[in-house]
Amino acid sequence: MVDVVQFIGPVLTSESMTIKVAINGYGTIGKRVADAVAAQDDMTIIGVTKTRPSFGCDLAVRKGYPLFCTFDEPSKIQAFADAGYACGGGITDLLSQCDVVIDCSPGKAGAANLERYKAAGVKWIFQGGEKHATTGMSYTSCANHTENLNAEGTRVVSCNTTGLSRTLVPLLEACGSLKVECTMIRRAADPGDSKKGPINAITPVLKVPSHHGPDVMTVRPEIDITSLAVAVPTTIMHMHAIVATLPDGHGMTTESVLNLWRQQPRVIIMNGGETGITSTAEVMEFARDIGRTWGDLHEIFVWEDGVKLEDNTLWYFQAIHQESDVVPENVDAVRALMGTEDDWKVSVNKTDAAIAAFNGLA
Repeated sequence: MVDVVQFIGPVLTSESMTIKVAINGYGTIGKRVADAVAAQDDMTIIGVTKTRPSFGCDLAVRKGYPLFCTFDEPSKIQAFADAGYACGGGITDLLSQCDVVIDCSPGKAGAANLERYKAAGVKWIFQGGEKHATTGMSYTSCANHTENLNAEGTRVVSCNTTGLSRTLVPLLEACGSLKVECTMIRRAADPGDSKKGPINAITPVLKVPSHHGPDVMTVRPEIDITSLAVAVPTTIMHMHAIVATLPDGHGMTTESVLNLWRQQPRVIIMNGGETGITSTAEVMEFARDIGRTWGDLHEIFVWEDGVKLEDNTLWYFQAIHQESDVVPENVDAVRALMGTEDDWKVSVNKTDAAIAAFNGLA
């Protein structure tokens, strides 16, 4: 376990409130996080990294993001120039210019990168592909923003944990305690990934319970949660089937639960029977229709007509867009680490409004 320490780092004054952000790993998540950061008026992108010249470099160039190499070896840096890309140098050069680095590199690379970030004296944010033990801190805006204020670094939890937190944390705070069993119906791969399966099978995750429930407890240990998971041959979304046991005397009804969620940021409630949105395919079509870049859905989608509270037992389904629900969380985590906003809802509102304006939807 990593010792958690408070690390003030660079001090931002009222005259200089722009947080300099680096993105290490400009891939599925990194490119989305970069755009979300670039949309904010209190942050700027110092640079993004790629391991080698590839089509992702073209996107970074078109967006105007300075390009760096993930490595420091001169030959690997030179490869970018040989391919016609202006490269600002290696990862060390990038870290020397930023206040905080958002690590969006492939999972399991975190331990080596962490030592590099610490040596550079910058703050750092990892993604849910890394273990909580690597960082000693995890983050979800609605669950533990305050606990992450001015920390040295943190880990934004996975897309599934983020989704669970957004609906379970409000229930916990309304009821005082919560026992949860959930089944994660997981997409097999991201849409652009041609190397994973299954193709024609449903594959159970034979580690029981799955890691998703314990991961929720890294941000809100009061939630008593266990989980199972299966992978299915789809690429567009995850689905959660959740059974929550509320304490005696909870005073909730199905409608009051729905109203509670309607008041939460980054949760969408829709009636499948009335809207015709009855599957994940239709949820993602909805996201495209409302004009999101890449057809992303940062919010968690809950079917109103799939929610039922009877006595102490609450059943519901929710859909998770695995490529994007953690994206705005990374922006809020930057503000937490830098200590520039101590109210999570203020940060969330600022983040989401800026992203909407960036997409021309304000």
